[in-house]
Amino acid sequence: MTIPADKLSQPAVRALVTAVNSHDEQAFFAALTPDATMSDDGSDRDLREWSEREIFATRGHIDVQSQADNGLSLVANYRNDTWGEMRTRWHFTVADGKVSRFETGQA
Repeated sequence: MTIPADKLSQPAVRALVTAVNSHDEQAFFAALTPDATMSDDGSDRDLREWSEREIFATRGHIDVQSQADNGLSLVANYRNDTWGEMRTRWHFTVADGKVSRFETGQA
């Protein structure tokens, strides 16, 4: 069963997932600290380049299946126009109410 973004327990994660699913690039970056970092399948990536390619240019969407670790870890079906749909895991680090790092990859 999918967990709606507005029901995610961690406010910073909720803001980021909501921004991804509404394709709102401004809200996405507002949910992140200015120095936020990320990794995909264990490799650090350039956050702006990755988000443009994997989310905004390809209509990325996160359907959360489960959350753990006080809402900082998610398992989700992620889809975009490039890769289709895949089961993914997400882990978030939050600082001062914003996401400072996220790590994603296939689950």
